[in-house]
Amino acid sequence: MRWIGSLYITNRPTCLRLFEEAHRLVYSSNIAKDGFLVQAMLLLIIGLDGSRRREKVNKLLADIERISQQIGLNTRSFAALNGRGMAILEESWRRTWWDLYVVDAMIAGVHRTTNFLLYDVPVNVALPCEEDQFLSGHIPQPLCLEDMEICELLNAGQEFSSFAYRIQCARNLGKFLRLPILGLKCGNMAKIQALLANWESHLPMSKRMVYRDGRLDEMMFQAYMMAHALSILLHQPYSQLDPSPTRYINACAPNTPALSTHDFNPHTKRTIHAACEISKLITHRVPLRSHTHFFFYMVTLASTVQLSEWTLAFVAHNNDMLRQQVRLSIGALDEFSKVWPAASHLSSQVKAIAKEVYRIKREQQRIAPPEGILDMFGSSFYLSVS
Repeated sequence: MRWIGSLYITNRPTCLRLFEEAHRLVYSSNIAKDGFLVQAMLLLIIGLDGSRRREKVNKLLADIERISQQIGLNTRSFAALNGRGMAILEESWRRTWWDLYVVDAMIAGVHRTTNFLLYDVPVNVALPCEEDQFLSGHIPQPLCLEDMEICELLNAGQEFSSFAYRIQCARNLGKFLRLPILGLKCGNMAKIQALLANWESHLPMSKRMVYRDGRLDEMMFQAYMMAHALSILLHQPYSQLDPSPTRYINACAPNTPALSTHDFNPHTKRTIHAACEISKLITHRVPLRSHTHFFFYMVTLASTVQLSEWTLAFVAHNNDMLRQQVRLSIGALDEFSKVWPAASHLSSQVKAIAKEVYRIKREQQRIAPPEGILDMFGSSFYLSVS
């Protein structure tokens, strides 16, 4: 925790020393293999991922996945056996497992270099409670995933914690990563779209906003962030937008250029809508750096959609909506860059591509190209999140 705190200041020698100390301690031969070690390793993974140290992240992630299963963190009994009779510590262990699960999902979804191993691990850990209940120490009787699935099936109206709906989004992402989508008529696409639609339709009214009692609900913020990003990953390869800006997405179908926004197919509309919803998340009046660092990866994903839309020939070079959305993304990435090197890398890429897109759009307007030139760039531009 001291190392992650040091990332928010500019004293690089101190930051480096604290990381080396933390890394040495978690791999010390004298350290106990327990839940506290898992918590420490998880913090290191989060900090390293935001610092673009991917090799160390992958090594730590493989080790933490192994250790967490060895100690039984994925079992319901672990919390009671290691909770020392304290409800708040038992809740902490449940949160440790599920936070590890969500982080594993997001790393796999963002970078596509790991496979979300924990998705396939048998688990019966109870669901976490609301944040204010945890902070106050008033921990209710925990519910489980089976309760959630039964209530949704029967439309029972039971409300679960924001953390639980965040877990559902991670599970949906896991299903997306496991199910191959081999074409527009592939049944797996319909399955994932149904998961997204069901997740949103079963949200209680209190979870349809990212605010709770007048304050931002970070768990629902992250849940919506993942849901919108998953929608982009699902639909962009089949949209009429050039998929090359998001190189890490495998396009499985050729583009069919549109002559106007009225000609957009459903996949294009859903892709653009999801990108707009991620942009809206930026505008909430809370410090951007108070969000998970994974948010800046989602912001970058949204910006690639908006830049791809801007490249379409019928879109004006001075389209105010797209310009404002791209500026919003760049501003958010610049803010995250004050702490996270990965955000700085992505910000420079987005800026360079936006500048080139604007230059060519201006040139297109000046020379008035003949009809039929529907897509200017082909596969000239891409962003990398590695």
